[in-house]
Amino acid sequence: MTAKEFFGCTFIAYGPAFALFIFTIAREPLRIIILIAGCFFWLLSLLFSSVLWNIVWPLKDQLAFGLVFSVLFQEVFRFFVYKLLRKADEGLQTFSDAPPTASDKHMIAYVAGLGFGLMSGAFSLVNVLAMATGPGTVGIHGDSPHFFITSALMTSCFILLHTFWNVIFFWGCDQRSYLSIAYVVGLHMLISCLTLLPLQLATILPAYVILLVTMVIAYALVGGSVKNVMAFVTCKRAGYTSD
Repeated sequence: MTAKEFFGCTFIAYGPAFALFIFTIAREPLRIIILIAGCFFWLLSLLFSSVLWNIVWPLKDQLAFGLVFSVLFQEVFRFFVYKLLRKADEGLQTFSDAPPTASDKHMIAYVAGLGFGLMSGAFSLVNVLAMATGPGTVGIHGDSPHFFITSALMTSCFILLHTFWNVIFFWGCDQRSYLSIAYVVGLHMLISCLTLLPLQLATILPAYVILLVTMVIAYALVGGSVKNVMAFVTCKRAGYTSD
């Protein structure tokens, strides 16, 4: 049973992100470089959060303190990766076989966000998955028996949120839209703080509602429309209709 739970939670947490990587990134060297850059900058945010957590030793036992500053550091380094990728945009194009298009900036934001989310998800769940292999029985001492599945669902949610947040954040920086930037930072802080609540549904339901709203906003900002969705559903593209 522990092996089934391990693989089930792994596929729930990382399956959507892995599918995005395979279908949209794996074949493009430029996108792989950007993905790694996103992972690296998230690691830097973790490093600085750890340094602060060790310096302010009287508050080490306060989980909320570490959480708040961890979110702030992540958003600061999200801005750093934005500045770096915008400056390196022309140089990165030399690694790409395809000519630059108007959607390249959105693609860079999406790929860097996925890297941000993947590294966040890896550190969030790896220890939980290690425990899922056993031995032991979840909830035997009165704790929730749904701990592993809840952790996997939240990890998957955060990976996708980081991806969409990055698209909105980069767009906001390009357009000087401070409301968009505040939306990303504020919701990141809100959902992270919700994880402190003991009630699992009080965390999962709002997180996935916000995920859906954020996905729609990010889709609209990159030029998406209902017409495009309908064309996708009906398998129509450039005058082609599948039978």
